[in-house]
Amino acid sequence: MNNFLLSIALVMALLPLAGALIAGLFGHQLGRTMTHRLLVTFIGIAFLLSGYLFKVIVVDSYPAVSESFYTWATAGIAHFDIAFLLDRLSVTIATIVLFVSLMVHVYTIGYMADDPGYQRFFSYVSLFTFAMLILVLANNLLLLFFGWEGVGLVSYLLIGFWFNREPANFGSLKAFIVNRVGDVGFILGIAAIFMYFGTLTYADIFRQVPTLANQTMPIFPHYDAPMITVVCFLLFIGAMGKSAQVPLHVWLPESMEGPTPISALIHAATMVTAGIYMVARMSPLFEFSPAVLTFILVIGGTGALFMGLLAVVQYDIKRVIAYSTLSQLGYMVVALGASAYDAAIFHLITHAFFKALLFLAAGSVIIALHHEQDMRKMGGLAAYMPITYLTFVIGTLALCAIPPFSGFYSKDVIIEAVKLSTVPGAGYAYFCVLAGAFVTPLYMFRALFMTFHTNERTDPAVRDHLKESPWVVLVPLIGLAIPSVVAGQFLVEPMLFARPTLLGDTIFVLPNHNVLNQLSTHYHGAKLMALEAGTTLPFWLAIAGIFTAWIFTALIPRWSTLLKERFAWLYTILVNKYGFDQFNQVVFIEGTQETGHLFYDVSDVKVIDGMLVNGSGRFIRWFAQMARRMQTGYLYHYALSMVLGVVVFLAWYMGGF
Repeated sequence: MNNFLLSIALVMALLPLAGALIAGLFGHQLGRTMTHRLLVTFIGIAFLLSGYLFKVIVVDSYPAVSESFYTWATAGIAHFDIAFLLDRLSVTIATIVLFVSLMVHVYTIGYMADDPGYQRFFSYVSLFTFAMLILVLANNLLLLFFGWEGVGLVSYLLIGFWFNREPANFGSLKAFIVNRVGDVGFILGIAAIFMYFGTLTYADIFRQVPTLANQTMPIFPHYDAPMITVVCFLLFIGAMGKSAQVPLHVWLPESMEGPTPISALIHAATMVTAGIYMVARMSPLFEFSPAVLTFILVIGGTGALFMGLLAVVQYDIKRVIAYSTLSQLGYMVVALGASAYDAAIFHLITHAFFKALLFLAAGSVIIALHHEQDMRKMGGLAAYMPITYLTFVIGTLALCAIPPFSGFYSKDVIIEAVKLSTVPGAGYAYFCVLAGAFVTPLYMFRALFMTFHTNERTDPAVRDHLKESPWVVLVPLIGLAIPSVVAGQFLVEPMLFARPTLLGDTIFVLPNHNVLNQLSTHYHGAKLMALEAGTTLPFWLAIAGIFTAWIFTALIPRWSTLLKERFAWLYTILVNKYGFDQFNQVVFIEGTQETGHLFYDVSDVKVIDGMLVNGSGRFIRWFAQMARRMQTGYLYHYALSMVLGVVVFLAWYMGGF
């Protein structure tokens, strides 16, 4: 049975790769129709296979399977294997990745219909899916790193897909470089694990954690730090880059320069969730490092609140949703810091549904408006695009944690878990996620009202041709809207409060950190949880956010202008994104350029060229000129030189005695 399940997993992972190669190498010969039919079929089959694995391993509780296909390399007694781990966590995430990827593939048929790079885009999206599956299914850190770098590389290709546009090139380079910064920490963490544990296989690492919990490692002369703390800190630096946490978040808004389908895939179920998955997978390590958990709480809380505030001043509909992703990733990271790993994965799953839905719905609007993304040029679209409008409303309600939509269950549990956490920094994180409960509906309903309600501001020429998107675009919206409504109700108990939970022993939590176990005593069913929402502060903060958005956007829009003028300093800070981009531009870009110029002017021009190269030439020329002056051609000059030489030699010789 184990070999059969591994064969299914291998086929499931290789189908997207096969599709990417076919579309990339033979797409023009096959034509558009045959290309998308093949790739959608491959992804559909892979999704069905993941569903089968989910049933066997998660539903039927079949034991985890961890087997090697072949040995990649050998170093002494260490073996680096191409090996998969099929357990509750990996199979669950793989199923979500493939479902969202399938919806994106179908949606792409309509969205990219007129693009000359049609087959190339399908190839990239399938390759992206393959890399994410390898990351998720790996049973060791080396293979995980292969998938980790794979999604980074393909994201560069996808964000810069329209390479003839300067912003797309800039955004792709920014994403690539910022992720490399995080990856430096990640690979150092992997190296430290190999140094102290002697292996990169998860099971072998976790088995040694209790015995190495008090191990230290030298950091500076005469200063040692707890080894697990250093390792976890380095691993989380990698997660900060991949999951766009402050201050390595700056690449994510720039990824909006890519086509909308890949925005949905990157932001919903693949690249940005890789860091969340990795930390949850490595929970047996992170649980023994309270200092890193505190750091995670502070970073996550900061992102949850302050990145959400940036969405309030955005007018690009895709950027509003992008900053929403930054905020929601902050919630997931906060859950990780509070040791509520199951809640983080639960929110990852529900977020995948409604965030992909919001991006694809926004893309439907963009198609109808001939690729216009400025919400100031929209308004009143609900009458023209009722299905898109309804799905956007569903995604917005789920994101704003309004019961009984899916986001309510996962987000509410995170807020309550942080409230119960005793890890230092939990108080700050709780304030941030609680304030975020007000900010999220503020910016999302602002976008909803500006896009689908208020006065029509579209160009008259565009308005005359406004209509609902084709069914190939709407079907994925409907497919994502359904789990955005019901997934939370069905998953909240098995994910968080059942014994064992849906993720089972793939997550490790120390007893004194188990906040979800404390919450389980107050859980009495999904329906009652939704009905009791009216007694909770986050719910009323969300209602206040909706009401505030309605007043300032739809009821009395001039108040919004007055607020901008009254708090111009705050508005400037938010528009400038807290100065992160300017700081990076001045310090890292211009700073390194100036440093390079300085080294060039001093080291290269003055020292190497001026002193060593040209200086040696000038010295030889001077010496030759001096020697030439001594060669006068007069015999008495040479005789005098000989006599003087003999006198000097005799003086030296006699002085030696």
